[in-house]
Amino acid sequence: MNTLTIIAVASGGAIGATLRLLLNGLINRHFIHPLPLGTLGVNLLGSLIIGILFAYFHLNTSLSPHLKTFMVTGILGALTTYSTFAIESFFLLEAGHYTHAFINMALNVFGTIFMAGIGYLLVLQLAK
Repeated sequence: MNTLTIIAVASGGAIGATLRLLLNGLINRHFIHPLPLGTLGVNLLGSLIIGILFAYFHLNTSLSPHLKTFMVTGILGALTTYSTFAIESFFLLEAGHYTHAFINMALNVFGTIFMAGIGYLLVLQLAK
């Protein structure tokens, strides 16, 4: 691993973490609900964006690997919040909110896969 890769991940991570803080707060402030919608929102958005980026990378093979690392590992790695999703789901289960916990888990797991696929297929379709 070289210095440029480390700089790409670190700088992208700073951007992604800041975006996560802002988006999570914005969503939770405007959508009060027992489900952690801020976490769900950033996970869905991040999954959509990674689908879009990977389709773009597929169509543009000459892009710099450092740019790809900056965007995916850096920005999206810090933006999405799988560890937060995991602990929030655990706390819902621990509190006996089984229905909310399972809805939260299903929406995060299946929703993020769906959004990644939508992003990927959308870009490929638009590129035709």
